[in-house]
Amino acid sequence: MHWLLSGPLSTEELTVNIAGLAASLQGKRLVQLSDFHYDGLRLSEDMLERAIAVTNEAEPDLILLTGDYVTDDPASIHPLVLRLKHLQSRSGIYAVLGNHDIYYKHAKAEVTAALTSIGIHVLWNEIAYPLGKELPLVGLADSWSQEFNPEPVMNQLNSDTPCIVLSHNPDTAEILQAWRVDLQLSGHTHGGQIVIPGIGPVVLLYDKLAEKIPRKVRRLVPFLETNVSVVSHWEWAQGFHRIGKNQLYVNRGLGTYLPGRLFCRPEVTIITLQSE
Repeated sequence: MHWLLSGPLSTEELTVNIAGLAASLQGKRLVQLSDFHYDGLRLSEDMLERAIAVTNEAEPDLILLTGDYVTDDPASIHPLVLRLKHLQSRSGIYAVLGNHDIYYKHAKAEVTAALTSIGIHVLWNEIAYPLGKELPLVGLADSWSQEFNPEPVMNQLNSDTPCIVLSHNPDTAEILQAWRVDLQLSGHTHGGQIVIPGIGPVVLLYDKLAEKIPRKVRRLVPFLETNVSVVSHWEWAQGFHRIGKNQLYVNRGLGTYLPGRLFCRPEVTIITLQSE
């Protein structure tokens, strides 16, 4: 995707307060990358190279990837991992898969194997402890898969202990209110791609007006017609949100679909943890 359609890369930095965060984890730095859609069309080599450079310059303690590495054909994961192997993190790289990574029958296995081959830990309804037992990291199956079932995973956690959850689709934040989630990291929405400043993603407005727009007119804007069903909560399309007692951050992603992005630049997220 040419930069004129995607816009330049944005680095978003935020501090997330976590109640009861262990003193040893104060100031730990996480980097989130999401929605690469590496298929020769939706993400330029220059954008990817810059995202990797920005990530490494942040000297992260942990790198977290939140899905959609490919678009349709899983074969594109193989050239992508040749680039991702240059990512550097003190405590490793952890990932979940998105809906595009499981689109074809054998895609899940192929994408997982390729990421694993360069040392990226792919979590599928699993718990890991890259920063120690004081801060579990949960990686959930994609919500559009038949294996999305957070209950048996989340019930393994002690509610007195903070945790971070990786879940590709931000809609899952509604379900995850049943458990303590100090920080959920998601992607999937591309931030809405076309955003009206001060109002939000144009898809959110379209969703509210769709019933009043004749179908033959709606067909003239296939981007909006297709993307209305991507999530239920377009109000969570990007940035930081409090969902009940939990906290959610949605990354705008790196890849871009046509017709492009407007006021919604591709994103690398740098997160610093501190005690509440």
